[in-house]
Amino acid sequence: MAIEVHPLTTHIGGHMTGIDARRPLTPAEVDAVNAGMDRYAVLVLPGQDITDEQQVEFSRNFGPLQNGANATERRPQLRLDPAFADVSNIDKSGAVLARDDRRRMASLGNRLWHSDASFRVIPARYSLLSGRIVVTDGGNTEFADMRAAYDALDDRTKAEIEDLICEHSQIFSRNQLGFTEYTPEERAMMKPVRHRLVRTHPTSGRKSLFLSAHIGGIVGWPRPEAMAFVRDLIEHATQSQFVYAHRWTQHDLVIWDNRATMHRVRRYDDLNTVRDLRRTTTKSDGPTAAQEAA
Repeated sequence: MAIEVHPLTTHIGGHMTGIDARRPLTPAEVDAVNAGMDRYAVLVLPGQDITDEQQVEFSRNFGPLQNGANATERRPQLRLDPAFADVSNIDKSGAVLARDDRRRMASLGNRLWHSDASFRVIPARYSLLSGRIVVTDGGNTEFADMRAAYDALDDRTKAEIEDLICEHSQIFSRNQLGFTEYTPEERAMMKPVRHRLVRTHPTSGRKSLFLSAHIGGIVGWPRPEAMAFVRDLIEHATQSQFVYAHRWTQHDLVIWDNRATMHRVRRYDDLNTVRDLRRTTTKSDGPTAAQEAA
């Protein structure tokens, strides 16, 4: 079957057919996916009924994997292999997480606009999310095009932000929701890291905003001023003309480039329905900024 991609919005998102994630890809197929990602930043591959092992092998075509376990998930509690980020609402036994479950409360941060692994020195390249069990009422995943958002800024703002460095940590995003239950070990793991606010995509050459709910400050700025400014930028970047909202169907495989997008999940009835989505994530090329000395 020939590979075809059809745009989903003016700026962001492509619907790709002709790729079978269950089998090894040819170099030409890998190139086609990368080219689609450079153009659309988000690709939807429908009908990918894959196993965990197949998802891992498919993901390895696009770079080394990041360990997907969140810092708030203790290893004995993990439902999936550490190669995965478990964005389901169920525990190891398959039971729906209770309202006050620690993992559930921490995962509510996924409802904030963010970029995966921006809290790491080496942030994410691609995220690959497999819809094993989906819901039909709510639970959409929204993606915002950080390239188009950057392009739409006025020249004065572009000049102002060109060399700004932001500090990212999971603690910043979770604190927005009132989640503060961290052990000393977790706090040590989640020390802020630094990233450029503006970065250039290594293959497309386009500039984009590197925004995320994980941002807790701008180096050299008073924190209240920094957070007000970041909030304004996020409000600008998530206007409807820059956003694709994905309504899940079972076995969708959605891939997005964290170097060019932000995303969030929309609310659904996670206390009474099961939603099982499994994410693998590949590493970006390296830090976007020099880190603060330890």
